Amino acid sequence: MENLLRSTSYSLFHTPKLTSTHTFQFTNPNFQINFQTSRRNTNAAVAVNAGDAGELDTAVVEKEKPPPSPRRFQVLRGNPTPFGATVHQDGVNFAIYSHNATSATLCLMTPSDLPQKRITEEIPLDQLTNKTGDVWHVFLKGDFTDMLYGYKFDGEFSPEEGHYYDSSQILLDPYAKAVVSRGEFGVLGPDDDCWSQMAGRIPSVDEFDWEGDLPLAFAQRDLVIYEMHVRGFTRHESSKAESRGTYLGVVDKLDHLKELGVNCIELMPCQEFNELEYFSYNPVLGDYRLNYWGYSTVNYFSPMSRYASAGARNCGINAINEFKQLVKEAHKRGIEVLMDVVFNHTAEGNENGPILSFRGVDNSVFYMLAPKGEFYNYSGCGNTFNCNHPVVRRFIVDTLRYWVTEMHVDGFRFDLASILTRGSSLWDSVNVYGNQLEDDLLTTGSPLSSPPLIDMISNDPILRGVKLIAEAWDCGGLYQVGAFPHWGIWSEWNGKVCSYASFLVYIFFIIFDREKKSIYRAIYIPFSFSIYII
Repeated sequence: MENLLRSTSYSLFHTPKLTSTHTFQFTNPNFQINFQTSRRNTNAAVAVNAGDAGELDTAVVEKEKPPPSPRRFQVLRGNPTPFGATVHQDGVNFAIYSHNATSATLCLMTPSDLPQKRITEEIPLDQLTNKTGDVWHVFLKGDFTDMLYGYKFDGEFSPEEGHYYDSSQILLDPYAKAVVSRGEFGVLGPDDDCWSQMAGRIPSVDEFDWEGDLPLAFAQRDLVIYEMHVRGFTRHESSKAESRGTYLGVVDKLDHLKELGVNCIELMPCQEFNELEYFSYNPVLGDYRLNYWGYSTVNYFSPMSRYASAGARNCGINAINEFKQLVKEAHKRGIEVLMDVVFNHTAEGNENGPILSFRGVDNSVFYMLAPKGEFYNYSGCGNTFNCNHPVVRRFIVDTLRYWVTEMHVDGFRFDLASILTRGSSLWDSVNVYGNQLEDDLLTTGSPLSSPPLIDMISNDPILRGVKLIAEAWDCGGLYQVGAFPHWGIWSEWNGKVCSYASFLVYIFFIIFDREKKSIYRAIYIPFSFSIYII
């Protein structure tokens, strides 16, 4: 070894400043040296190879490698409440419930990465520091300008046990306040995708000038309600609205409604849904089927972005502001705004449906399941929301409070409201009431005389003061008109009147193409169940 080192023309014990390529020469045959030097965070690999006797071999020292890029965000522990993404002065807190997941990852995306389903940055959540009970949480500091987010959850994929975890899926936060995906109504996404990747908008401190707007609080007996499809109301050119088929288009026609004596509008579903859910060619009419009505909710906190003239621009904040503008202008004219809400099922359908949000977060909690994982279908739409589960009923109350406090709506009409009175999966009176009830033989889906969700809504200090209207039946045959548990403040739709009207309008829908015929713009449509146009 000593002879070898003496024969080299460059001392191997000398550590040079490695800012360029260095060459080592020696003449000793049949020997190899590998070693590594380090200086000032510099790693350089040196390999000395000896070939035949008398030949000079070369060892190359690599150039200095750049250090890894610093993370864009500072990651802290965070808090388990409130759920969703919550903006603070120095950052954003993220919190989401999942009882059965084994791991969770927060995914951050830019609007340019979203259509490509690329994740801009992943934040793995540590079970020890980023989880409290069944809530995963993290606090991030950094620049969130035009930043979107979603989650990945891992766990067991076992449909027979009610679990659908798939770590390859980017899931929408159930508490996301704006959903960004496709920007234009009825237009396919990249590669003609009907289910483009969706993400939630990370909130910021956005100011909307409500100009002192306050609830009108009309007596319910004095209401003249006009049920309205936001897009259909002004979509036809005869409306002469400046922004046809949008929230702002409705604003253009509020004076006309006021002249008719209307003092309340009831908006058919305008929480985020996918109108391309059942997109397929219709050979009869020569066009493509759309879920026009929207009775198939994707996210309950977000206004339908494709009902906004701005679409998904500004990461969905423009859609929020256009909805607020509609409510504010209606109130200025003495018109209340009610929302038709669909808490009986979601767009994820049965076991053959997509994994978008609730199913991938915790399917066995959010949906009403049979013992072998099958989906109860009291809604007639593939699944039934597990409304009286403690976590789910809190979610529903949080949603309703948000629309009242942040969006200033005046009340709600609950689609298939009888489902809100059915017992949840794995019904346990001890869990719900604190003690075992005598002769408690309730099974999943059994009607409850005092359903916890209706109790919470009816006695909530914010919600008990708004209009609450129940469509008091469901597709499982639970007909509660005149018997809905109302706590003295709920109203009900008259089932027989609605049934006759539904039949007549259904006939019209079969005969005409609803998107093109203006006859539907003036029809009051009190449908008792969701029908997709054909």
